[in-house]
Amino acid sequence: MTAPDIRLIAADMDGTLLDGDGRVPDSFWPLLERLHARGIAFAPASGRQLATLQRLFGEADLPYIAENGTYVVRGGAEVSSDTLAPDAVASVVARTRALVADGRLRAGVVVCGKRSAYVEDTGPAFLDEVRKYYAKLAVVDDLLGVDDQVLKLAIYDVDGGETHTAPAMADLAETHQLVVSGAHWVDIMNPDVNKGRALRALQSALGVTAAQTAAFGDYLNDVEMLEAAHWSYAMAEAHADVVAVARYRAPSNADAGVVQAIERLLA
Repeated sequence: MTAPDIRLIAADMDGTLLDGDGRVPDSFWPLLERLHARGIAFAPASGRQLATLQRLFGEADLPYIAENGTYVVRGGAEVSSDTLAPDAVASVVARTRALVADGRLRAGVVVCGKRSAYVEDTGPAFLDEVRKYYAKLAVVDDLLGVDDQVLKLAIYDVDGGETHTAPAMADLAETHQLVVSGAHWVDIMNPDVNKGRALRALQSALGVTAAQTAAFGDYLNDVEMLEAAHWSYAMAEAHADVVAVARYRAPSNADAGVVQAIERLLA
């Protein structure tokens, strides 16, 4: 059987490529060399910040789909970006503050800019969680005074993003993209912004088709990305909605499932 003509592979990070400790599996690095030798591009595709992804992959020359698709970079040059209007940022920040003050949420908001991420909440538990995903992070007195192009807003909900923050912010879905991006995270972006749209922008930049693309994901912010790739894989522990759109299944991220599945594709 002839191996498929794969030219681009996009993979989510948390719950997908990364193991349970948030590390890239050791078996990935020799595989990445083989991909490069075959002319296959590998693109990390994550809700994480660009700087965080670059730190994870060190000196590797990769295209990146960062901040849930709001920022796509290749070779150090911007492929696409989509920034929020300042009034939208101010509205969500003020609303989150009010919900927390009323005791309706136990949450903190991260303003995700092109240059850095910004927080005003200095609680140690919140900062520890935020630092996992944002290598460039600034603590400011007032998020409303941030001077940066804002790609997205990320709300960390101690009690669960899908069950608390998402319902509390549900009306925003009428004007913005409201995505549950993890067990505790909800991302707010411009309408129609997602990893799928970002993957299509990268496909166009590379001259690659959906039939030549593989994608791996596990959570709701990965759905559109899987729809943009013919070779779409849901991880073993993926959300049911992700499983529903994926053509294939990959083993658990705890077992380097992305590496295993790519090895089979290359065979």
